[in-house]
Amino acid sequence: MPAGFLKHPFMSQHAVDACDDSAMVHAMLAFELALAEVQETSGAVPNGVSQQMRSQLESANFNVADIAEGIASGGNVAIPFVKQGRALLADELKRYWHQGATSQDVVDSALMLLLKPRLAALDALLLRCRSAATTLMEAHIDTPMVGRTLMQQALPITFGVKVAHWAIGLEQSRRRLSHIELPVQFGGAVGVHSGWDTSGLEWMDALAERLGLAAPVLPWHTDRYPIHALGSALDAVAGAAEKIALDVSLLTQTEVGEVAEPSAPGMGESSSMPHKRNPVRSALIRAAAKQVHGHTSVLINAAAQPLERGLGEWHAEWAPLMESALLVEGALEQVAVLLEGLEVNPANMWRNLAATGGGIMAEPVARLLAPTLGADRAKAVSAEAAETARLQVRAYADVLADQPEIKGIVDADALRKACDPALYLGSSSAQVIRTKKWLENN
Repeated sequence: MPAGFLKHPFMSQHAVDACDDSAMVHAMLAFELALAEVQETSGAVPNGVSQQMRSQLESANFNVADIAEGIASGGNVAIPFVKQGRALLADELKRYWHQGATSQDVVDSALMLLLKPRLAALDALLLRCRSAATTLMEAHIDTPMVGRTLMQQALPITFGVKVAHWAIGLEQSRRRLSHIELPVQFGGAVGVHSGWDTSGLEWMDALAERLGLAAPVLPWHTDRYPIHALGSALDAVAGAAEKIALDVSLLTQTEVGEVAEPSAPGMGESSSMPHKRNPVRSALIRAAAKQVHGHTSVLINAAAQPLERGLGEWHAEWAPLMESALLVEGALEQVAVLLEGLEVNPANMWRNLAATGGGIMAEPVARLLAPTLGADRAKAVSAEAAETARLQVRAYADVLADQPEIKGIVDADALRKACDPALYLGSSSAQVIRTKKWLENN
């Protein structure tokens, strides 16, 4: 598959480079060398053996192609890696290599090591997005715009409160992701450290500390909660990013024109229509998120695994888990640029508020008229006037002022104020202030 054309454009290129085949080999090697060091500390390996292993293997050239070819016969990358590593060691060291471990210990721990810097990168990107969103929502705390429900104009809100919701979505997912633990895996053949008795649990805890991973309660060969939790947390971040991209793409439509993605040479250009400026960043974000949602389904469906070792379920996790992390990182790189450079057009927001001639304000007008006309009649009059304003392309306030049931009965100044979107923004501004405090205090 041409991954460089079809897969990598939606991922973080830095993350793709940091998680290549060589990186996986280095992560597996880190696990095996740490295991030898832990065992040497406990006396299960002679003094000096772990350092000799490190000296011989860290400078060795593992044949990545041969390792990849060997997966077909063993079912996972650890088996050919362990064989190759043992072959590279001096004869007197071979017996201490991979001692007490099984292939799943190597693969699961290596994946956790690869993911650890990726989670740190995601947190940094989410903080960057939070900062950009805070600046944007503060700048537009009082900028009126149309609030839309079911894709139709509803009532006025502010652009600031819209951005506040974006910021909350990202921050909620960031906090969820920050609580995810990446545990070491070490249980041996059937997860009970066969042949090593209680030393196995001691080694597991020492391995976690040495590798900078979490120490699980027990080996988690078929207890896939760590993967389930991580996959769903990544999906939550993807969902928050996708929400922003969806809103922005809808607001950039030619007929709406309330925002525009940051301009850049060649960004958003069409192959056949020179006039177009497509919301490409939003498209990349949404495409990445859609793939993450699919991967999450695979991870969730692999959560229940049989007996002491998964048969296909464990194997199915590897690619979706790693790709989800790379896709989310790629999406957040785009979200950060999008929020930092988003072009906001308040004039078009005002234009769209007036698109119905002011009929968007029928609800507050009905509230004003209710004490005089009664609730049902007030609603009918306000709705009829809104439809007349739309059909005759007249100002809603002027149509209302001509209504016999209103003229001379309802205060004209109060009527015009009820038709002013800027005076009917509810708690929009207060919500921005509340959001800012929440973001700062947590």
